[in-house]
Amino acid sequence: MIHGIKTDEMTKGANGEEREGERERERETSVLCMPGEFRAAARAGAARAAAVVLKRPTERCHSAGWFRRVRSKGMAVAATAAAEGAEQPAKNSGYKFFESIGSPKYHVAPMVDQSELPFRILCRRHGATAAYTPMLHARLFLENEKYRAEHFTTLRSDAAAAAEQHDRPLFVQFCANDPEILLGAARLVQPFCDAIDINFGCPQRIAKKGRYGSYLMDDIPLVESLVRTLHENLDIPVTCKVRIFPELDKTLDYVRRIERAGCQLLAVHGRTREMRRARDFRADWDAIKAVKQALSIPVLANGDIRNLDDIARCLEYTGCDGVLSAEPLLMNPALFDDRVWAEARAMGDGALDENGMPPLSCCELLREYLTICRSHPVPFRMVKAHVHKMLGSWFRELTDLRDELNPLHGPANWSTGNKEYSKVLDALDSLVVRASERIAAAVAAGRSKPTPVPRDKKRDAAEQQAAKEEAIRQQKEEEEALLALDRQQGSAAEKRARIDEASVAG
Repeated sequence: MIHGIKTDEMTKGANGEEREGERERERETSVLCMPGEFRAAARAGAARAAAVVLKRPTERCHSAGWFRRVRSKGMAVAATAAAEGAEQPAKNSGYKFFESIGSPKYHVAPMVDQSELPFRILCRRHGATAAYTPMLHARLFLENEKYRAEHFTTLRSDAAAAAEQHDRPLFVQFCANDPEILLGAARLVQPFCDAIDINFGCPQRIAKKGRYGSYLMDDIPLVESLVRTLHENLDIPVTCKVRIFPELDKTLDYVRRIERAGCQLLAVHGRTREMRRARDFRADWDAIKAVKQALSIPVLANGDIRNLDDIARCLEYTGCDGVLSAEPLLMNPALFDDRVWAEARAMGDGALDENGMPPLSCCELLREYLTICRSHPVPFRMVKAHVHKMLGSWFRELTDLRDELNPLHGPANWSTGNKEYSKVLDALDSLVVRASERIAAAVAAGRSKPTPVPRDKKRDAAEQQAAKEEAIRQQKEEEEALLALDRQQGSAAEKRARIDEASVAG
């Protein structure tokens, strides 16, 4: 079962009254509306969850009447909780917060479209002890219901217990450059996670154009304002993920100011903003070590974490409290799994693939991931991207399977039980099975690594162009969505101004 954030209309009947039976069915079929969840929390005496709607700013939600209705319901919920004598617990901070979530050492890093729920479940099964959501765009998340439903899902506690699965500790990461918008988005998800993380590390060009991520390093007062706003107004801690400056003194001043603003845990990527391609630059563990020594809050290291030996060396050298992994984890979701690494060591280097793993492990992990997707569906583009990452090196040899994968597209409706979605997952599973058979044949012939097929330069150029056009298309979609929201807000502001003028004239 999954938490989704939807509008209040979902629980209304034709006569406008709430239907309790329908709400109960929603709980059983996977999606919950926020107001219903607040009421449940209040009945349990959790004023902390109920009261979050009381402070939500409504002036920026001109196009979202649902937001104001949720706020109104939240006031009633808080009153109910207060009548039951519920008390709001103090917010944990620093190491007290870190210890309260189990002092997790192995973290799934936030990755756009790639650290989604099924992948987090897979990684947790194989040793990960905490995880971040994909980076969420705060403005889109606050204003766009479809965006919320697509990009944020997490396991309900009762479903997790029944299936012996979990999705906690969970950090929900946002990118933003407006404190009020960030706070509004954060309040929507704080009942369902352990901390809100702010992305100050994204180095991509779209982050530069949108003025978020690592490009906020040029405006440290704004960085401080974003952190302080969440720290002072949320019921759960705020954490941050940053990159380093080329100069160590600037880096240390930067992270100290973030800590003073209220950050309770800091993840440090040991590369600068200009070092976009991780494979081309080594992470600066000396800088991470200096950051750890300069702060009094937990610090996580990010960069050059490819296996358990790297983790041990990094933690010993930097003194950090844990590590994050992104790209290496995409290629090997069992990166944190002691059992799998023990099996790999027993096989010897000559019998391992390019990730240092048993060659067939990528297929086994992929089939496990596809099974999870059947119970917890996500947009097909996310699923397809994981197939590319986990079978990536073998696709250089199995080019016919790669060509079979590339044109596959999933249905617009990817809900649980959707026949078309199940059909495309079946196609992926069949492809992985065939890849497994051919990799097994290579292993039987004494090969643990792929033999690349000679490259077709014309085809490669066409694939690169197609990938470039798709990236441009996705960027335009996001920009158009933001422009539409700005126009919508502008129209609402003009309408209010006309009403005010009419009131004055009257």
